[in-house]
Order: sequence, then structure tokens, then C-alpha cells
Amino acid sequence: MTQAVFRDWRTAPVSENLRATLGFLEKLTFHPGEITQADADEVRAAGVRNDALVDAIHIAALFNMIVRVADSLAFDVPPYESFRARAESMLSSGYALADLPLPADDRVEENAEP
Repeated sequence: MTQAVFRDWRTAPVSENLRATLGFLEKLTFHPGEITQADADEVRAAGVRNDALVDAIHIAALFNMIVRVADSLAFDVPPYESFRARAESMLSSGYALADLPLPADDRVEENAEP
């Protein structure tokens, strides 16, 4: 089903409330100045709860912001193979940054009075 949504969410086998949400998010992304309360009301009329719509808006807004920043700064996304090559070492270290020194202002003196 995911591939069908990627191809065309309008014809993908999804629920009407998801289809309404996707339509709203598309308009929000590509024509934000045209969004009105009527658009949100239409999504709610399709059975989407207000809190679910707000969550979808937040996710789309953050994703759109991240993509625009990445595009404007010409971030390079490595190919899948390079992620695959690094996966084992990343998983074994737990994605942790080890032994980073604290800035001088954040160091705790061992004998300091509270």
C-alpha cells in the first residue's frame, strides 16, 4: 500500500480520512497561502479528529522545514550502500557520542560547594 501512496495518494487504497488528510497536507505544502478553515473542516468532516490533524500538520511542517534547509545548504545524502556499510558499527555503539568534553563553563568542580 505504501508504494501505491507514493505513486498517487489520490488513487491508493487508503481510508477516506487518510485521503482527506493527505490532500490537506499537499495543499499546505505547495499552496500554504490558500489554506482556509474550510480545508480543515473538510478533513474533520472525513472523520479526522482535530488532535490528529494538528499532529499531521506538525509533522508535515517539520519535514518541510528540514527538507528546505537541507536543499538550501546543499546537504548531501549518502547513497544507501554507505549507510549499510556503517550500520554494524553504529548499532554496536548504540549511536552514542562517547567521552565528549564539556565546555569549561559546564564542568563540575570536584570539591565545589553546592
